[in-house]
Amino acid sequence: MVNRREFALGAASLGLFTLAPGANAQGKRVFRAANPNAVLDAQQAFLTCGRHPKLGYFEAEGVDLEYVNMSSIVQAMMSIATNQADTGSLAPALYLPAIAKERSLGLIAAYNWLPRNANIVVVNADSPIKSIKDTVGKRIGIRNQGDGGIVQLQLMYSELGLPTTDINFVPVGDVGLAATALKDGRVDAFVTFDTVGGRIEALGFALRYLPLPPQYARLGSGWFGFRKSDIKEHRAQVVSFCRAAAKSTLFAYTNLSQAISIHWALYPDSRPKSKSEDESRREIETILSQRRNNWIRWPDDVDQRFGASTAAEWKSMIEITAKSTNTPQLPQQIGDVSNVFTNELVDEINRFDRNAVIRQAREFRL
Repeated sequence: MVNRREFALGAASLGLFTLAPGANAQGKRVFRAANPNAVLDAQQAFLTCGRHPKLGYFEAEGVDLEYVNMSSIVQAMMSIATNQADTGSLAPALYLPAIAKERSLGLIAAYNWLPRNANIVVVNADSPIKSIKDTVGKRIGIRNQGDGGIVQLQLMYSELGLPTTDINFVPVGDVGLAATALKDGRVDAFVTFDTVGGRIEALGFALRYLPLPPQYARLGSGWFGFRKSDIKEHRAQVVSFCRAAAKSTLFAYTNLSQAISIHWALYPDSRPKSKSEDESRREIETILSQRRNNWIRWPDDVDQRFGASTAAEWKSMIEITAKSTNTPQLPQQIGDVSNVFTNELVDEINRFDRNAVIRQAREFRL
């Protein structure tokens, strides 16, 4: 949770001054995207592929993308608020408390880039556990005692009518350590993110993904945040950036292998040098095997528009965050959900030929 002091320190570390929207030598609006991991790898291929000249999705929209490395999610969020970056992925667990405390942040979630739930529960491939209900009374692996997986599993249990107290959570560390704990039987299941599951599989561990409860599974996981003032004053540019992002996402979903190749062509330093290209490709494709599906709407989703989210979804996210941060007053502090998200740009963002992008992706070779 971000309090007023943390907000002030975060803003001070970035410098509270206003920058005009960036432009490159060709006069295009350059959107500076806050990158809290300070690592540019092919997990960002869903966005970066559209920058390649052979696709030209950003070029056609008169915009461009530039990553700005940050040391934390909080700094990334503050960088958007203070004009040091123009967009970045908002983490609801931090974003919502920040808005509740500091409306002056002036941020809004305007594009849902990860519309499906990225949390997972995994077991060994040969485990007798077949469903979330089967994990009751079992040893559940988490990264550490403060891991968000605790609340996530409790939410899954709540939807399924299962007891949420006395769950036997066992801290086991991340990726390799967690995989070993599963294999050795020290835990029966592990709660984590889809890309972490992919990293475990890339190490050679065979996993099985348990089906998520249906309502929980439909909660989005990632939104691009923008300054409200930027949307008001430069609406067409924000729409153009998001439309390019939507085209890029559809291309990467349709042809992940080529999207990865494009990313490495644009950012050659992002390909691991300690492995062959084939090894690196197999690894990143495994890591993204689950995430790839979470970029796209389910076929039975009522709203198939790229970037859209719902008031009901955000109300659920507020309730989840209130519980996970032990802030029961959070819904009242935030007020109407329109204070934290908007769909006002979504119709314009989706004005492109999806079939043309899909055809291009299927036929494309770098």
